[in-house]
Amino acid sequence: MEIRWLEDFLSLVDTRNFSRSAEARYTTQPAFSRRIKSLEEWIGASLFDRTAQPIRLTPSGERFRPVAEDVLRRLYQGRDEAKQVSETLANTVRFSATHSLSLTFFPTWLRGIEARSHTFNTRLDSNQFADCVQSLLKGDCHFMLSHYHPTIDLHLPPTHFTSKVVGRDTLIPVTLPDTTGQPIDRLPGTAEDPVHYLAYSETSAIGRAVEHMLTHLDAPVYLNRVFVSHLAAVLKNMSSSGRGLAWLPESSIHEDLVTGGLVAAGDETWFIPVEIRLFRPREPLPATAEEFWELLEAEESGTW
Repeated sequence: MEIRWLEDFLSLVDTRNFSRSAEARYTTQPAFSRRIKSLEEWIGASLFDRTAQPIRLTPSGERFRPVAEDVLRRLYQGRDEAKQVSETLANTVRFSATHSLSLTFFPTWLRGIEARSHTFNTRLDSNQFADCVQSLLKGDCHFMLSHYHPTIDLHLPPTHFTSKVVGRDTLIPVTLPDTTGQPIDRLPGTAEDPVHYLAYSETSAIGRAVEHMLTHLDAPVYLNRVFVSHLAAVLKNMSSSGRGLAWLPESSIHEDLVTGGLVAAGDETWFIPVEIRLFRPREPLPATAEEFWELLEAEESGTW
């Protein structure tokens, strides 16, 4: 059994598409498919239902998934611990955060913490949501910062990971206003004139929260999905140019709402409250990272 087979397996779990995973793993689809087949032969069970569209895990695949994640995480962590690292690296607090929070929330949040303590050596890797999760699982970062909603399955076993709420946000459906200040795209739309909808890709945490809300409405909503991206900043630019409606974090559009550059496309029943959470492994982190976490706990308990 090869380590890359486990990496291939988890990539396919995320994308649910052989072609996209092959591209992400820098190989051809036939070669990627052979490696997945080799893993299934090694295990002695089929891990994916290939008749479904998109493909999905079989019961055997569901059972094997947390094992693969734990094995890879421990291997990568063991590899990192075996390496000799410089003192600077050892004292650097490493974060992985989604693109939207990297641009809007993280700088102010970190500055506030450091203003009440001291300046930390930090590194921030800005990635897609799925890549942030993988970074934490592999031990490539100490902390992961992400929007969180109860409907989002992060696939971070609570036996191995914990988290803390460090902020709150709201996903607001917004659009360009017309000359009278009214939204040019208005929810819920009609069957004859559906709302132009700018959607998140399936790898987006925010997108999963929005799609869950849309599929659990009591009344019909009429949307015409005209654009897809995993970046909230891209959807914001598209909405600002009049391309359609997008659910965007209030933290990233506050000024636009104040100035009227964007307006809500519906009332507060369409708003989605979300948390901003910081995730970490339960096992001990380097001293500087643990110091950072303790500062957050002191703030939460009111002893700061």
